[in-house]
Amino acid sequence: MTSPYRAVLGAAFDDLHPRLQTYFDAIPSGSVGRGAGVFDTVGTPRRWLWPVLALFARSRVLFPVWQREVPFTVANRPVVRPDGSPAVAAERAFAFRGRSAVMVDEIGVSEVGVGRRGGSELVDRLGDPVRAEARFRATVRDGGLRLRSTEVHVVLAGRRVRIPSPIAPVVVLTERWDEDAGQQRVSITVTLPVIGRIYQYGGLFRYNVTPEGDQQQ
Repeated sequence: MTSPYRAVLGAAFDDLHPRLQTYFDAIPSGSVGRGAGVFDTVGTPRRWLWPVLALFARSRVLFPVWQREVPFTVANRPVVRPDGSPAVAAERAFAFRGRSAVMVDEIGVSEVGVGRRGGSELVDRLGDPVRAEARFRATVRDGGLRLRSTEVHVVLAGRRVRIPSPIAPVVVLTERWDEDAGQQRVSITVTLPVIGRIYQYGGLFRYNVTPEGDQQQ
């Protein structure tokens, strides 16, 4: 089965840096993609947002922190959604000072409906239970991947509620291969209209795909 990234990017997938193709391609059944590295920053210095982030932290989405040099690991596993489409379930473990935390999400493919731009988008369901959903437009730039959110929903009492575009947060993810460091570089930012950036994390990591029982990086 193909990966959600290859399904959405189509021929553009081959324009990714070879090391990124390994990261975003399908993970064989019985295997897991494991990465480890250090985030330069995680969270937000806007402490007035921390009570809101604490609510999302209960479902393992976002965390009320602002820390630098945070070690982390990631584990990606292939899954199949009920409609038969491919998805990747991820767990990111953050080694914050004083405590640890795990973020969970599942990214798959969603067809764009009639009356909107044709094609397909990536859709990321965040949390356990799911507390937010974001749809992304994917593009390849200079061998790197860029995702920009087109819609953001929150899940309230089991119902998906779309945040109106004028006030919706904009989530941007970039992944590229850092030749100087010999590692993969990731950056995620969440920005609100007028207010500006409200959450971020980014840094370098190494990654490889191994059999499920192999813990080595």
